[in-house]
Amino acid sequence: MSGRASAARYARALLDVAVREADPDQVGRDLTVFADLMAGTPELRAALTSPRVPTSGKQKVTAALVSRLGLTGPAAKLLLMLAERDRLSLVPDLVDVYRERLEEHQGTIRAEITAATDISSDHVAQLQQRLAAATGRKVTMTTKVDPALVGGMVARIGSTVYDGSIATQLEKLRAKLLQET
Repeated sequence: MSGRASAARYARALLDVAVREADPDQVGRDLTVFADLMAGTPELRAALTSPRVPTSGKQKVTAALVSRLGLTGPAAKLLLMLAERDRLSLVPDLVDVYRERLEEHQGTIRAEITAATDISSDHVAQLQQRLAAATGRKVTMTTKVDPALVGGMVARIGSTVYDGSIATQLEKLRAKLLQET
């Protein structure tokens, strides 16, 4: 079984427990804090995922980190269990899958809008309302600026991309003109 599939099993179980016993958002934040620490400290990540480090050592380090970070509840229990099973390498995928499942549970979807120039807050609010109406879900939106788009914007909603950029339209026109000659 792949790491992502294993992470999905753990994430599903964690969300079930979090919904019944804790604040699912807080559980996600706790996992993210631990994952960010692992990602930001290469030595720590190497120690927690290396087959050369004994599982007992990983358990001690994980227990100390969980305590120092003030993590409690289902996230702390899961991290300690992953250390016991020598599965801490799943943490990055686990965080991603848990976040996806939590958003699905809450009826939200993430959208990322990339535009050639800054988008006004009024325009962002309008886009958010339109996307919510189109998807039937609450939309959490982030915006980025990419001058290479020339104009227009690109919307990424989940795994779907809507490209209304002038750069893409120009490229399609160029390809069509080259095809005709």
